[in-house]
Amino acid sequence: MEIGFTEVVLTVGVLLIVVSGLSGLAHGTVLSVSVISVAAGMLLHAVGVVDIDPRDHDVVALVELALVFTLFSDGLVVERELLVRHIGPTARALVFAMPATMVLIAVAAKLLFSELAWAEALLLGAVLAPTDPVITSVVVMAKGIPAKLRHVMNLESGLNDGLALPFVLFFIVIAAHEAGAGGEAAILVGEAAAGALIGLGLATVAGRAIDDMPGVGLTRKYEGVYALGVALAAFGLAEATFGNGLVATFVAGIALGVADRETPDAFHEFNESLGAVLQTVTFFVFGALVASIGIPTPAVAVALLILFTLLVARPLAISVSLIGSEMPKIQRRFLAWFGPKGVASMLFALFVLKSDVPEARLIFQLAALVILGSIVAHGLTDTVGANWIERRLKPEDRDPTG
Repeated sequence: MEIGFTEVVLTVGVLLIVVSGLSGLAHGTVLSVSVISVAAGMLLHAVGVVDIDPRDHDVVALVELALVFTLFSDGLVVERELLVRHIGPTARALVFAMPATMVLIAVAAKLLFSELAWAEALLLGAVLAPTDPVITSVVVMAKGIPAKLRHVMNLESGLNDGLALPFVLFFIVIAAHEAGAGGEAAILVGEAAAGALIGLGLATVAGRAIDDMPGVGLTRKYEGVYALGVALAAFGLAEATFGNGLVATFVAGIALGVADRETPDAFHEFNESLGAVLQTVTFFVFGALVASIGIPTPAVAVALLILFTLLVARPLAISVSLIGSEMPKIQRRFLAWFGPKGVASMLFALFVLKSDVPEARLIFQLAALVILGSIVAHGLTDTVGANWIERRLKPEDRDPTG
């Protein structure tokens, strides 16, 4: 049934109360806030309280806003010194493991679902390539996790969201318009480059303005709001011109963080509550969407694709990419497993559904079910995994200083 504004406010309010009230339970058990939020969305859809159309513009806008917030946050914490110090494993994960994961998923999807063209299978791989450590925040923030591993996970997830987007848009063009796609692909590359320049320029000016105009009176209380304004302005300016808004947002985060290292701390304080609200509502909406899309046939093929994506594609790609690296074997295994699919993949899947790709609905269904499997699998193993690596780390591998 359709619900009005009052019902939406009531639903969101009750959702936030329940999830917040259970956050302590989630922190101390195998549950997670993301799992609880998704389960709530699925339950309320099943009983007829919530019915969400995945093609609804408001749904796309919500997920896009959550991704803008996530990308900017990820970019903001990328310190130049840490990027250089941990460039080895991060570069391996981005340059080799991410494309390899994309191709492995595409091959599996093509073999399991023959109706998919190769361009569509590669599109699915691109949708599922980025990772999202927001889902496994317990792991990333756990005290026992070596700082080097934590930084690599943050850098990889922050960078691969933005890097995967051009692939997604490119394969949408290829899959929807097999002929003459080269020109449109060139436009996508131009939009990504323009977005990067817009984000870099705007954030650099904004960062310098903080230092060059001390008399303006920007207080600590409003530094987080200032940073959020930069994120939204970068996204809006890029989208209003020729640029890619998501790329602009991520680059703006990096540039602002480099220009003013006090901003990330202020934004983190501002980010915690607002980010939690966006995360909770987004995963709730995703749960309702998953409950409404149905399962493609054969169901066995769907299950095999989920298992292959989570247990083979990323673990294999990461393991091979890190051969010969200085990262200890136990940390490599940990990084190979903790590559959850999250907000970026949700948004990319919605982009596909709204496109002219022939098998757009099937791609959306498969992506959504893989994301669901990832949320459950990684959400239920984050605390267990953090405890596992802390117990098994050798003393020389413990590096709290990064």
